[in-house]
Amino acid sequence: MKSDKAASAGWYRYDEGRDTLVLTVRVQPNASRTEIAGVLGGQLKIRVAAPAIEHKANSLLLDFLKKTFELPGGRVMIRRGDRGRTKTIEISSPPQGLVGRLTQLLET
Repeated sequence: MKSDKAASAGWYRYDEGRDTLVLTVRVQPNASRTEIAGVLGGQLKIRVAAPAIEHKANSLLLDFLKKTFELPGGRVMIRRGDRGRTKTIEISSPPQGLVGRLTQLLET
């Protein structure tokens, strides 16, 4: 992720020392479909089509991120907020250009 080394915004930051992309995400459970809904209040808003019970929304959120950005399962995790709507997601060893791909999705 060399081109994104110095990149930082309210909803993401790259921790060069740990080679980790950290996302601040606001999750809306029980949505009609799972999608990235934009940036709201310095957080990446993601709607998930699963209830916030028995970790269903969290599981769908992680699966959505893995599939959308073609990431191996062990590289995406919820660091903080597994019981709340605001979560800190960490992506270890993110591929180069991942932030650019996220930004493109926000523009569509």
